[in-house]
Amino acid sequence: MSAASLPAGVVRRTVDGRERLLTEGEPVYGEPTDGDWRVWDPGRSKLGAMLELGMDTGLTGGDSVLYLGAASGTTVSHVADFCGPTYAVEFSARPVRDLLDVVDDRPNLFPLLKDARRPETYAHVVESGLDAVVQDVATRGQATVAARNRRFLADDGRLLLAIKARSEDVTADPEAVFEAVSGELTETYEVLDSRPLTPYHDDHLAVVATPR
Repeated sequence: MSAASLPAGVVRRTVDGRERLLTEGEPVYGEPTDGDWRVWDPGRSKLGAMLELGMDTGLTGGDSVLYLGAASGTTVSHVADFCGPTYAVEFSARPVRDLLDVVDDRPNLFPLLKDARRPETYAHVVESGLDAVVQDVATRGQATVAARNRRFLADDGRLLLAIKARSEDVTADPEAVFEAVSGELTETYEVLDSRPLTPYHDDHLAVVATPR
């Protein structure tokens, strides 16, 4: 993948003897650094894995983003490094406390202790016409979550979704889960690209889609 295909603010550099993705910002999770730049570990980030695998996310840099499933801020901190306003939704209070530390160095990052399944509870805070919704939630009904949050996306915006097979049904074959969730997703979105996130994340399918 050429550097030109990466969003502005995401670069490739050799760190510790191998090529790595980096963003410019304060370290968050003990990641290696190169001056003011910090390594974006695809093994700890589904979106980082999507970029590492060469998927066209549609992100260009400076984008407005809604991030669903922010947890303690590992990935959303990188997003905020190169994007514009970044709304970070997380349901559990404990990781949000860690997320607040990330916010100290990123004034464009807005943490929301909310349930991604209920976007009406944060619709008064999150602007509409966003460039991207990044979804990484560990819950059943992941296509439903994407459909409900479609309201925030611009008509030409992108959904960047990591489907977690084990969160939908721990006993089902992951391929069957991916097919079912992707099929439901097409009621609201047009899928532009999808591929497994191996070797970085097992039983995950990355999807790039745009609203119908």
